[in-house]
Amino acid sequence: MPGFELFSDLERKEVNDVLDNGVLMRYGFDGMRKGHWKAKELESELAKTFGSSHVQLVSSGTAAVSVALASAGVGAGDEVIMPTFTFVASFEAIMMLGAIPILVDIDDTLTLDPKAVEAAITPKTKAVMVVQMCGSMGDMDALRKVCDTHNLIFVEDACQAIGGTYKGKPLGSIADIGCFSFDFVKTITCGEGGAVVTNNKDYYINADHYSDHGHDHEGNDRGAETHPFLGYNFRISELHAAVGLAQVRRLPEFIAIQKRNYTILRNALAQVPGVTFRKVPEGGEESYAFLNFFMPDAESGLKVAEAFKTNGIDVCWNYYHNNWHYIRKWDHLKELKSLFPISKEVKKGLDYLKTKTFEQSDDYISRNMSCLIKLSWTEDEVKARAEKMVNCIKEVSIL
Repeated sequence: MPGFELFSDLERKEVNDVLDNGVLMRYGFDGMRKGHWKAKELESELAKTFGSSHVQLVSSGTAAVSVALASAGVGAGDEVIMPTFTFVASFEAIMMLGAIPILVDIDDTLTLDPKAVEAAITPKTKAVMVVQMCGSMGDMDALRKVCDTHNLIFVEDACQAIGGTYKGKPLGSIADIGCFSFDFVKTITCGEGGAVVTNNKDYYINADHYSDHGHDHEGNDRGAETHPFLGYNFRISELHAAVGLAQVRRLPEFIAIQKRNYTILRNALAQVPGVTFRKVPEGGEESYAFLNFFMPDAESGLKVAEAFKTNGIDVCWNYYHNNWHYIRKWDHLKELKSLFPISKEVKKGLDYLKTKTFEQSDDYISRNMSCLIKLSWTEDEVKARAEKMVNCIKEVSIL
């Protein structure tokens, strides 16, 4: 991760196909495109990769979350339970629909704590969204049980976890509806792009229509299509899809490299007293896009982060003070800083953030280091990095 590190002639060929026929839009212009339908091809490849019945490409991972929720009937005033540790896009996508994000604690999987989810359910709760952060998963069986017990829509945001599996099923394909991102820094990239994945035909049809202004996509005359319901423009372009088509075919290659690099680092860190690793639920296998480990306490966690920074160990973060991925610094959400007026219902629904604390999440995030696994590293570079990381941690532990 990210896939752009290994761009090759495979990606260039797919892009040149699009440029040669000149059709950059995924719909229409049948006569011009000479049989090239990159978005359709990519959807087919992704369906095979995920073992899912339906895939709808969209313009981003953020769009995928909004389209997925809308397709399942989530809208104004509905509450959607989500984790404290994610990307800001999670609550942005929920609020765009007029729904209310309800943040709850994570556990040692670094994803939703099923007990916290259960405790947060109210009569307004419509969906639970697990975010498979940093390449791994939550306790999917426990979360599914909660959703089934309370008749809630189970949404899976696997934007950072393509290639991971749980009990033999690809992450993103396990819940009622799943979401992926193919932005510039994902394991497979389109530059910008995303996908909605589901086995529910109704959700798929809704996603197909909603993401393209409500077009029903029936017949061959785009101008004659009807509009069963309102929609927006979340289309992916053929150029973006072309890059992704080459990349998804290389996913096994990318995962193998990530696993090699991840394993070298993990084996080295496992020998350091006090270092522990995120929990991967039984039956799960990470995508190896990130290595996540814990220090014994917050003080040592923050010291290790500083030591890594001082010693030039890049792409390795402690998220405690990060304003993109963790609740502590989401002041724009807490203070409702918006260019457009936010409805009274959403304002009231977010009142809890003025006083709510997340001690359990603070404990895990303050002790955690999350290290991106690069595809471009050589084996020797990974071994040298591992030695440097171990030395930094040992030095902090002595201080």
